[in-house]
Formats: sequence, C-alpha cells, structure tokens
Amino acid sequence: MNLKKWSTGLLGSIMLTGGLLAGCGSDDGSSGDQVEVDVFQFKVEFREEFEQLAETYEEENPDVSINITTVGGGEDYGSALRSRFNSGNEPSIFNVGGPQDVEDWSDYLADLSETESANAALPGTLDGVTVNDGVYGLPYNLEGYGFIYNTRIFEEAGIDVDSIQSFDDLEGVVETLDSQKEELGLDAVFAFPGAEAWVTGLHLSNTFLAPEFNHNVTDAYEADGVEFEYGEAFESIVDLQDEYSVQPTVSLDYSQQVEELFSLQRVAIIQQGNWVYPSITGIDEEFANEDIDMMPIPVEGYEENLLPVGVPMYWAVNENLDEEVVEASKDFLDWLYTSDLGKEAVVNDFNFIPAYDGYDAEDINDPLSQTIYEYSENDQTIGWVFMGYPTGWGEDQLGALIQKYLSEEASWDEIISETQEAWESSRE
Repeated sequence: MNLKKWSTGLLGSIMLTGGLLAGCGSDDGSSGDQVEVDVFQFKVEFREEFEQLAETYEEENPDVSINITTVGGGEDYGSALRSRFNSGNEPSIFNVGGPQDVEDWSDYLADLSETESANAALPGTLDGVTVNDGVYGLPYNLEGYGFIYNTRIFEEAGIDVDSIQSFDDLEGVVETLDSQKEELGLDAVFAFPGAEAWVTGLHLSNTFLAPEFNHNVTDAYEADGVEFEYGEAFESIVDLQDEYSVQPTVSLDYSQQVEELFSLQRVAIIQQGNWVYPSITGIDEEFANEDIDMMPIPVEGYEENLLPVGVPMYWAVNENLDEEVVEASKDFLDWLYTSDLGKEAVVNDFNFIPAYDGYDAEDINDPLSQTIYEYSENDQTIGWVFMGYPTGWGEDQLGALIQKYLSEEASWDEIISETQEAWESSRE
C-alpha cells in the first residue's frame, strides 16, 4: 500500500468503545461534551466502508465524534500529514510506516503496549514499531502484492500460471499474451504506473532489496548502505513491464492502472496488492470474484516464487492531545480489532487479512487475500523492508530516478550509484 496505498497498499474512519470513555456522558445516558477523535489516514480503498462503520459507532456512542480525513491513491500521504501537523490541526490518530517513521514522529507517539490490540497482534507484526519494550503503532492488517492477472485471459491464451516459475517463464508468457492481444481484446499486457513513485521505489524495489537485508525491516533500518545485489533482476522486471505496457508509462497513474485498464479488462497483468480488490469489485463484482488472482514477481538469481507480505501501515495515537482524546483513540482501536462487530467489518467489509489473533481464516473471502494467506501459510513470502529505508529514499530518490529512467533521462547505472550515495549520506 502504498506509502500511499498502501496498495501497499496501502484505511479511513474510526470508532470508539462507549463504556470505556469515562466522563463522556452522564449515568442516565444523556450526552455531555463530545470527545472528538480526528483520524488522518492513507488507505482510500476502504474509505466508504470505514466511514459507514464509524457512523454506526457514533449512533451507538453519541458522546463520541469521529472526523475522518483520507489522503491516498495518487496523493502523497506523508507530505499531507506533515502539512497537517505544521498547520497546528493535529490529528488524534494517524499512520506510521515502521522504524523510520517511529523515529521521525517519536515526539508525538503514544505507547500502545497496554492495549488489547497490541496483546492480540500476531507474532512479528509489531517488530517495526517496538522500541525499548514500547509499542508505538498497531498494524492495519497483513497485505501482499505481486502480479495480479486476469485468469480468464490466461486461460483463453492457453497459459497455465503454475508453469511460471522463473523470470524466463514470465517473459515467455508476456510475449505470448502480446502476440494475441488483439484476439484477447487487450490494449497491452501490462499497465505499469510509472507516475506512482511508490509502486516502483517502494514495492517493486522491496522485492529485490529484501533478500540482502534478510527480509528484516530492522536490518534495513540499521544498514549504512545498500548494495543492489539483485539490481540486474530489478532492471529486467522494470524493462519488461515498461516494454509491454500501455504507454506512456511515466504518466500512467494508479487510478488508470486499476480502474480504467485492469478492471475493464483492457490489460492482463498489473503490479499491485490485495488492496485493489474493493476498487475492482466496485467496477465489476463478477470479474473481481471469479477472474483475478495473484502470482509472484520473480527475483532472478534468488527465489523466484515468493510473495512480499507484510504490514502496510500502523495506526499511531497522538500523545500530545488531551488525555480523554488519547484514551478514546486507544479504546477505538481496541474496539475495531477485538470486538465482534469490528472483527466482522475487518474481514467482510474491509477485506483485510487480519494481523491479530481471534479471527477465522475461513472468513477471508476475496481471491487475492486467499492467495496471500496460502503463500503465508506455506512460508513462501518475502519480508517488507521498505519501511526501513531512509526517510524519503524510496520515493523521492529511487522512485523519482526510475521515472527519469522510463523517460530515458537517466541510465540504470545512474539510478544505482545515485541512490547508493543518497542512502549512505542519510545514514551518516
């Protein structure tokens, strides 16, 4: 997600447990001054469902007011969040992405280690937001990404996806699809959103950098440099998507990729994650439920059949606000992930893969999340290390240079050398 999506990747309103909000109402149930919880979050894909759930909570808890702002998709959440804080209108709940964000926002983060949600979080999901036994974020969910493909088109083209076990296999499949694109009704094989620096600079780069950091976000965060051990494989995947994509890729954005091209079945493959499922469903529910699936992005020279799976973002609580707002924010997050109504919404309305105990895996109901869960169960995953990149490095340095590469304004060697220098200087 993503970190604008997140595709990824990659969430919106907020509710609070009424019984735990001391002082919000009188004993007879009448309403006093409302506790206002301002939520500033990045995930656009479930915004409407989240807002509806927040309205339900407000009806049941009239002493709580939930104000939701969602900034994501093609907008820069990080910049918008900084502007929000600089304006003096600080949110109660906001999003952080991992170790670097925890350091950058340390003056604002409340310790959430005593919350029910923190105690229910799955093993490893809090690693990126834990400092000296303090927990400074609660995971949204688990997400995964790769190449989402149209199963009907693959079948019509005579392609068995199980035969794709390497980059060479993938390249052959892409060439086959390209040779049949008129008969298959395709504009192109891929829709490669070069306009989105997070797609290339965060998600795609993670696939090729995770191996050198042992799939561990903390290793990336503590690293003085980056080697690009699989830089040639990275270049090959960029080139393959660019060559066989709707053009020009450098101006193709997320909305065009997901909504205009893939959901309308004008392309066969997109690089995205399970967070796109609600958007596809909103356009063609039958297609979303019957004709889409996900396959890995092969890392040539390494494992070529792994999906990157991780926590896309964390909920943080602003400790500098009034105590009643801080406590109300914590209580809400607990309600969201541990109450029966909240858990039902997390799985069925938000289509999340839960990052917490107490859920039934059989309730996961969309094909992309099911595939990710299966890969996770089979230990066929790559870790998410991009949240350990230096601040801004993934998008502002690497992603921006890849955009120049797609515009033929920079060479791949220049990308490697310049981003290596940027990483090293940021860690001095």
